[in-house]
Amino acid sequence: MNLKEISDNIKKELSQSQSLTELDSLRKKYLGKKGILSCLFKSLPRENKNDFQKVNQIKKELENGIKEKKKTVGSLNEIKEEVDVTLPGIKTETGTLHPLTKGIKDCLEIFEKMGFVIATGSELENEWYNFDALNFPPNHPAREMQDTFFVKQKETNSSRERLLLRTHTSPVQVRYMEKNEPPLRIVVPGRVFRNEATDASHETSFYQIEGLMIDKDISIANFKAVIQEFCQIFFSKQAKTRIRPSFFPFTEPSFEIDMTCAICQGKKCSFCSNTGWIEIMGAGMVHPKVLENSGLDSSRWQGFAFGMGDRIIMLKHKINDARLFYSGDLRFLKQF
Repeated sequence: MNLKEISDNIKKELSQSQSLTELDSLRKKYLGKKGILSCLFKSLPRENKNDFQKVNQIKKELENGIKEKKKTVGSLNEIKEEVDVTLPGIKTETGTLHPLTKGIKDCLEIFEKMGFVIATGSELENEWYNFDALNFPPNHPAREMQDTFFVKQKETNSSRERLLLRTHTSPVQVRYMEKNEPPLRIVVPGRVFRNEATDASHETSFYQIEGLMIDKDISIANFKAVIQEFCQIFFSKQAKTRIRPSFFPFTEPSFEIDMTCAICQGKKCSFCSNTGWIEIMGAGMVHPKVLENSGLDSSRWQGFAFGMGDRIIMLKHKINDARLFYSGDLRFLKQF
C-alpha cells in the first residue's frame, strides 16, 4: 500500500466516523504503537527524507482531522442526562465519634458544669512526678518494669531525669498545683500506659479521667456529692453509690467507689458477681505529703482526688470486653 492509498483511506474512514468511539479506533489504527503510520515510520530507510516528510504530513492531517471531527461528533452525540426527581436519594455514610471519645467528652461536660476546669499534660513523664511526688515508696511494685514502661536512656540517679510513659494522669495534678494557687477544681483526661497482660478488662494503653478539688474546708461529704451527681447524670438514672475503705499511696484516707450494677440495677447478676455493685473508681483525701511536694501548705489546704478508667463507658453501654474499644472493628464502632 503506497502513501497515496493510505491518505485516501484515512480521509474516507474519517468522513465515515460518526462517534467518539470510532474516532478513537481510527486513531489507534493509524497512530497507535502498532498503527499503520507508526510502523511505516520504523520501516522507512533513514536516507529517504521525502517519504518521511510525506508520512509526517499524513500524520498531522489525521490528527487535525480527528480533532475537528470530535467537535462535530461530540455535539451530535451529546446525551443530556435526565434526572428522575422521584427516585430516593443515595444515602451517604457518615463517620461518628469513637465511643471512648464520646464517653470522655460527656464526662468532661458534666464536671465542667460543676465548676471543674480541664487540665492536660504530657504522656512522657519523669519518675519524680509519676511516683515520688505522689508518695510512692522507693520499693513500690508499680515502679518495676513489669508495671511501668521506662524509656531507654543513660543511667542516672535522679528521678527527675528518668523518663517513663505515665501510668496514670495524676502527675498533671501535681504540676497544676505547683503553678496555681488554691482553691482548685480540675479534671484531667488522658491516655496512660501499663505493662500488663491484655484481657477482657485490661489493656497496655487506656484512658483515664482524674479529678482534684483543693480548698480549706473540703471533706469526703463534698466528694460523695460530686460523684453521686456525676453518676446520676452520666448513667441517666438514679444510680446509687457507696464508699469502701482502700489504700493508695497518694491519698489518706483512701477508698473505692461502687455503683449499683447498670445491668441488673442492683438486683444481682453474673456481671456484678451477684453483689449488685460494680467498682467504678478509686479516690481519697489528698495525702499531706503530696500537697507539700506540690508546694502547698497542708495545714491550710486539703481536698480530694479521684480516678476512673474505661470501665464507666463499658458500664454505660454494657460492653463486656475492653479490647473492643481498640480493635478498629467497624461492626462494633457503627453501633455508637
